[in-house]
Amino acid sequence: MTKTIMLLAPAMLLMLPGCIARTAVDIVTLPVRAGAQAADWATTSQDEADRNYGRKMRKQEAEEGKARKKADEQRRREWRKAGYDNCG
Repeated sequence: MTKTIMLLAPAMLLMLPGCIARTAVDIVTLPVRAGAQAADWATTSQDEADRNYGRKMRKQEAEEGKARKKADEQRRREWRKAGYDNCG
């Protein structure tokens, strides 16, 4: 038992510094990665801006179309009430 521990001890000492170094690098770079992620969440990419603008314009066009249709129907009602049968 003690022989295996004596044989494994040098191997553990060789592997342990790499593990500690990697952990230290992870700890040091964590705030940088967190800051980059926060900046990514806070800003809008050009693709997102284009998609949002397109969505806004389609919604506006749909509302304008509904308003135009409602105005046309109102105009037709008024023409029919005035006595014009074929008002288009």
